[in-house]
Amino acid sequence: IIVSHGGLAQGLHDTLKMFVNADQVLSIGLKNGEDVASFATRVDEMIKDFTAEDHIILLADLIGGSPLTTFMNCLENKQLLANTIVIGGVNLAMALNAVLLKDNLDMVANMAISEAKEAIKTLEIASSNDEEI
Repeated sequence: IIVSHGGLAQGLHDTLKMFVNADQVLSIGLKNGEDVASFATRVDEMIKDFTAEDHIILLADLIGGSPLTTFMNCLENKQLLANTIVIGGVNLAMALNAVLLKDNLDMVANMAISEAKEAIKTLEIASSNDEEI
């Protein structure tokens, strides 16, 4: 599950579909101006069929943000938090790895975070004044 402020979660989910089968991925975002109670109602609807046998990988834009804390409260109310892995700072590399490693929960957090960090780089652009010899 990808959770975020605004449309980031849905956009990332849409982009994931270009790379992997994202049928088991869900996404939800706190809309601009939406109150937390309304968001919690949408989260409860999203997770209504989840059971204690389900394992959840929850990717969020910000640890401590209202979307994540609200989602976690909804999971706790259904006693589903114990089977949940929570990772913040989501980016495409992290989400791809989480989907690819979803069946190996022991590795998912470390690999997803490692790949997400590795994806963050500065691209050095050669100056147009540089001449190739």
